[in-house]
Amino acid sequence: MRRFLTGSVLVVFTLLVVMPLLWVLWSSLKAGDRILAEPWAFPKKLHWENYSNAWTTAGIGQTFLNSLVATVGTLVFLLPICAMAAYVLAKYPFKGSKLVQTIFMGQMMFPTFLVIVPLFFLLRDLHLYNNMPGLIVVYTAYSLSFTIFVLGGFFQALPNELMEAAMIDGCTHSGTFWKVMMPLVRPGLTVVGIFVGIGLWNEYNLALVLMTSPENRTLPLGIANLTMTQQYQSDWGALFAGLVIVMLPVLLIYWIFRDRIHQAMLAGAVKG
Repeated sequence: MRRFLTGSVLVVFTLLVVMPLLWVLWSSLKAGDRILAEPWAFPKKLHWENYSNAWTTAGIGQTFLNSLVATVGTLVFLLPICAMAAYVLAKYPFKGSKLVQTIFMGQMMFPTFLVIVPLFFLLRDLHLYNNMPGLIVVYTAYSLSFTIFVLGGFFQALPNELMEAAMIDGCTHSGTFWKVMMPLVRPGLTVVGIFVGIGLWNEYNLALVLMTSPENRTLPLGIANLTMTQQYQSDWGALFAGLVIVMLPVLLIYWIFRDRIHQAMLAGAVKG
């Protein structure tokens, strides 16, 4: 009986998750007028032009590339910096290290909207306002706390004997970090990179304030603009196609790295 109830709950949960995704997918292949007239019906004819309209006419293609550059560029700088900081805080405690960790944890509870106004003036004075380097710098600073906090847990779980053995074999501190410790926390880097990347991919508030030019908009801003414009044009097919374009990279990345995510989560549960 318990197995039946558990299976039933899992089936209902799966339907609640999968059905909205499938509905958005088949709505993106329907004519705009049929979406409102027959919202639950399958498309009688596949309208692939909805994707081309969303990508080119509505400008989703440019915003997609902007978000890709911002997300990947942020991760390229963020992960090495946070890995080094987390390693030092976890394995080389010093006077004031607990205070530093507390400051990083406190930053995660700090509302973003409180820093938007001073951040605007700071980037404007540094000539980093409304350009991609400035957004990458802000995204990197915005993601520091969470990334250091998560990676610090992975480094703390590694035994100190590994460091001592590497140094006995002649490794320097930097060599121990790059050659021994970093490969061991690679699953953690993958997991935190995916979660941070998804968060940056969907980030809206900072990009709304810092990227005002249409050619510099990120994908969430492009979707918001697409929603407003397509409501007047009644091109609902292009709107749903834009939503699929937003979701597809996230789903693909999770599908590709699903095994590593599960292994890292299970490893963390066992170590905890």
